[in-house]
Amino acid sequence: MLTAAIIKSLQIFGIAAAVSAVVALLIKALVVATARLERNAPSEVPLGTVCPIGEGVPEEDVAALSAAIYAMVGPHHVLHITHAGRGWASGARAAQHSHAPGRK
Repeated sequence: MLTAAIIKSLQIFGIAAAVSAVVALLIKALVVATARLERNAPSEVPLGTVCPIGEGVPEEDVAALSAAIYAMVGPHHVLHITHAGRGWASGARAAQHSHAPGRK
């Protein structure tokens, strides 16, 4: 009876090891294939006109934001960068800094 349990557990271990090896080989094949696809894909630099910069926005900030957007989503264009209002921030800050302890 004990030998049957040992044999069964070794069989299960062997099946798990075989499945793990197959999955590892599949993952390795996918990694190699995607690396080849990325290496062969031509990188295109978008060409176009420079957008006008609004007052008070440093050119360095626009360049950094444009580079970050291009790195994340590809060759899309930044249409408008302006100073955002702080109405929501001041309301949240006022709610957090309430001087009425115990009120919920």
